[in-house]
Amino acid sequence: MKVQLQPHAQGVILPVRAQPGAKRNGLRGIQAGMLKVCVTQVAEKGKANQAIIDVLCDRLGLQKSQLTLLSGATTPHKRFLVQTCELPQLAQRIEQALAER
Repeated sequence: MKVQLQPHAQGVILPVRAQPGAKRNGLRGIQAGMLKVCVTQVAEKGKANQAIIDVLCDRLGLQKSQLTLLSGATTPHKRFLVQTCELPQLAQRIEQALAER
């Protein structure tokens, strides 16, 4: 199964399934076409969302300025816009990151 990336005029839309309050930060695979991201931070006042951005930047080699949360600020199902990144390039980065975990 692959992450269901969607092309966007400014980059690529990355669907994320968030799991706040996990034992450790990291990518945990693909669930229902979404990249599963676990963070130790609890879901309060946007702290988990910031931790998810940190994990995505670290594991996928992205800059924080490239990521924008489009939807799902208060739900586990989130959509991020990844700017200045082509869809095939992002798909390859995700594949490599999941292979390394």
